[in-house]
Amino acid sequence: MLGIIGAMDVEIDAVKGRITDKTVSSIAGVEFVCGFIEGVMVCAAKCSPGKVNAALCTQAMIDNFDIDKIINIGVACSLSSDVVIKNVVVATDVCEYDIDITALGEPRGFINGLNVIKVKTDESLSERLAQTAIRQGERIHRGSVASGDTFIADDSLKSFLADEFGAICGEMEGGAIGHTCAANNIPFAVMRSISDGGDSSAQLDYPTFKEIAAEKSAAIILEFIKTEQKQYSLFD
Repeated sequence: MLGIIGAMDVEIDAVKGRITDKTVSSIAGVEFVCGFIEGVMVCAAKCSPGKVNAALCTQAMIDNFDIDKIINIGVACSLSSDVVIKNVVVATDVCEYDIDITALGEPRGFINGLNVIKVKTDESLSERLAQTAIRQGERIHRGSVASGDTFIADDSLKSFLADEFGAICGEMEGGAIGHTCAANNIPFAVMRSISDGGDSSAQLDYPTFKEIAAEKSAAIILEFIKTEQKQYSLFD
C-alpha cells in the first residue's frame, strides 16, 4: 500500500477526495483514509506541521497499515536562486537542520541511531515522481531538502541552510518522515512545490502561492498513481 502524507488540509484533501471504497481510522489524533485511487491501494493522512507531528503520523501509518512505501507531498520554500515559486523539488535526500549536538563534537544535523546527516530517498520512487512531474509540464529540481521546526522567512537562515547542507528547499516535515521511514526500512520520497523564497518576502508570498503550489503537488501525485496503476496492470 502507498502511504501519502501532507502537513495541511490544502496539501492532502485533493488526494483524500479521490479515494474510493474508503475506510477512515483515527490514531493518535491523526485521520487515516485508506482505499483505492485508480485501482491502487493508498492510505492518506494529514500529519499537521512540524517534525514531531510528521514522525508520529509516519510511525502510526507504518504500524497500523500494510504500507510498503511513503511519499510526502506539499509546499515548501526555495533555498536556491535556481528554484523559484511554482517549481517542483523531488528530494535526493533529506536532513534535519535543527538537530544540534555540535557541543558534543558531532556535526550539525547528525542523526543518532541512523548515524548520518542526510537520509537518502528511494531512487526508483523519486525518479518515477520526477518523470511524472516532467510529463505534467512542471520545471523540476533534484536536491537536498532541509527540515526543521521553523517557518523559514529569514535571509540569513536561508543562506546558512544552503551553505551548510547544500539544501535547495526548506520545510518542516520531510526530514522527520524520511528519518522514520529509514528506521523502519520503508522506501520513501519527498516532493515539494515551491510557495515562497524562504526570505524576508516569504510571509507575503506564502499566503499568495500556497494553494497554487499545493494543487500542483496533488496533481502530480494523482497522475503518479495513474502511472503506478498502469505498471501494476502489466503483471495482472
